[in-house]
This record gives sequence, structure tokens and C-alpha cells, in this order.
Amino acid sequence: MTDLGQHPTPPGWFPDPNGTPNLRLWDGMRWTDQRAAAEQQFGGFPAPGTPAANSDRAPITPLPLVAAVTAVIATVLTLTASKYLIEGLVEYRWPIAVYTAIAAIVGYSPLLVVCFGVSRRWGTGNLRADLGLSFRKVDLGWGPVTWVACFLGQIVAAVIVVTTKLPFESNTEGLADRAGDRAYIISFAILAVICAPIVEELVFRGVVLRGLLSRSKAWVAVGIQGVLFGAAHIDPVRGMKNVGLVLVLSSVGVVLGGAALLFRRLAPSMIAHALLNTVALIFILNS
Repeated sequence: MTDLGQHPTPPGWFPDPNGTPNLRLWDGMRWTDQRAAAEQQFGGFPAPGTPAANSDRAPITPLPLVAAVTAVIATVLTLTASKYLIEGLVEYRWPIAVYTAIAAIVGYSPLLVVCFGVSRRWGTGNLRADLGLSFRKVDLGWGPVTWVACFLGQIVAAVIVVTTKLPFESNTEGLADRAGDRAYIISFAILAVICAPIVEELVFRGVVLRGLLSRSKAWVAVGIQGVLFGAAHIDPVRGMKNVGLVLVLSSVGVVLGGAALLFRRLAPSMIAHALLNTVALIFILNS
């Protein structure tokens, strides 16, 4: 299918060419077998197939709620498996880089598989079209702007934590004690500055946010995915101190979710996420 100028039509949902009342998914090259009723999957959004629905300013195409649920369950399982696996292997006293690699593989690789699976099962199979995995030069500017917004959100959340005397403990507690261990710091930096921003943005601002958009208003979806992002950092060892941490990180998740919704792509939130972790790492190691 091509437009009037004979340019390939980008992926999207369009009226079924067979004349049925359903919509049918065009993957950019051919019609797929996926069909959906407009009033069920796109209520409140521009009609699929129209210029507004396929433009950069159109609301992002939602995924089924089951996609969001799948991503959340996968996140809980992988993070739990990673934690207990590392604890079980500590007695072997391997180099810290090995443990970090294991944590990255066990904690993040399955989530990438889930993202690809969700895209193929309920989308076009293209992460750019389905989850907003794209980059533009302007994102080098929007990323830092988003980071500033996240920082301000953290300040507001921190004020609430302090004034209400909520128990709080940072998820980087004890990192400064390992400042002299170069292998540990490099491994942690790779995990926090590269792996986490990419995978966590794909999961929370990609799959979870879009899944929630199919059943709730935009501001509700942004809020819920933000809280889920904060809750993903809970560690039973911290006990009640997780309360303050979840509040602070939820504020970050809400801002990143808002950015993903505003820009219709994940690059600005990925850059902001990486900057947040980089600045935190530098601050801790120099404190």
C-alpha cells in the first residue's frame, strides 16, 4: 500500500481492505493477519489510517492491557531470580564483573525477549512502531531537559519524604564503600548507565505505558506506570525504608512516562534516565 505520492505507508492500523468493519494492521510492507475493532482498541484516539493517527503528534498507539501485565510479571520474576541467584553464587568469590554480568543477563535479557515478543504478538514486530524505540538529533537536547524535570520531581518527592518523615534508604546505599574497587564501579556503571536506561524504558515507558493506555486515560496510565517503576526497585532487605524510595523513584517514572507520551518515542527518556544514574553515581563516588 502506498500513498498518493507513491511513498510506502508507515506501519499502522487501517480499515480492512477486504471491506470488513474491523481494522487491519499494515506492517509497512504488507497486510498482517491482525485485526481489531476500532471502538475497542482505539476509543478516544484519532481514527487509524488517517494522517493524524500516523503523525508524530498523534497519541501513541496503545497495546492490549495483557501486554502491560505480562511485562510487569516478567519484571518481578527476573529481578527476583537475579537477586537470589547472585546471593547463591556469592560463596564462590568470583570477580565482581562476573556477578554484574550475571545480574544483567538474568535481570534484563528476559525483559528484552518479552518486549520483542509483545511487539510480534500484539504489534507490527517493529519496536520503533510499537514501543517508540527511535532517536532524533533533537533528542540530544530534549534528553537533558527531561533529566532536569526528573531532578525537580525528585526534589518535590524528597521534600514530601522529609516533611512526612517517611522511612527512606537509597538503592545505592553502600556504593561509596566500594569506590576503590575499579572493576565493581565499571561494572556497576555499565549496568546503571547503559543497560538499565534502555531495558527499563522499553518495559515501562514502552510496553507498560502503552498497555495501560488501552484501558485508561493518559494521565492515569502515566501515573500507574510511574508507581510500578518505583515499586520495581523494592528490596525486601530495606524493609519499610522502601516506602520513601518508591515515592522518589515513582516521581521519576511519572516524568519519564510523560516525556514518552509527549515525544512519542523513548530516546529522550532513555537519555534522561542515563543522565540520572550517571549524576547519582558521580555524586556518590565523590561524597
